[in-house]
Amino acid sequence: MSIERPVTPNPYDLLPQTASFALTSADVTDGQPLKDDQVAALGNTSPQLAWSGAPEGTKSFVVTCFDPDAPTPSGFWHWVLVDVPADVTSLDAGAASGDLPGNAFHVRNDGGDAGFMGAAPPEGDQVHRYYFVVHAVGEESLGVDADASPAVVSFNLAFKTLGRAIVHGTYQH
Repeated sequence: MSIERPVTPNPYDLLPQTASFALTSADVTDGQPLKDDQVAALGNTSPQLAWSGAPEGTKSFVVTCFDPDAPTPSGFWHWVLVDVPADVTSLDAGAASGDLPGNAFHVRNDGGDAGFMGAAPPEGDQVHRYYFVVHAVGEESLGVDADASPAVVSFNLAFKTLGRAIVHGTYQH
């Protein structure tokens, strides 16, 4: 199945510019295919992430994974982890299904679960991009609760983000 459509732009290029900082991963190589562990049907494991150089004034982080290439007008949110304490600068592989640091919590991904959902594009569809983003937030709490949608989290981030660190992988089924 291929749903013919143009490739969407990098969604973060469409947002107001903000400071950037470093994000690395042992599991995601920027612009390269995801490992099987990050695919829903094969491992469904959140990747290892480490970040440094967050802007001064950072009081918490939000970690997300977004697929802008899903055949929907709103893309597909695979992971939304909110209120990660500012002293946390890495997450181990599988952290989304373990104990979360401090007061951090998940909001439901677009698959309906609180946690990480691995890559799961329609079979035969175009290559999908998975943007893993760490957002530096200027407040200890983003001000949402676990019932918020990923869109509400993103809306709040528009006003509270001090910086963004991005790495993206790809996957095609």
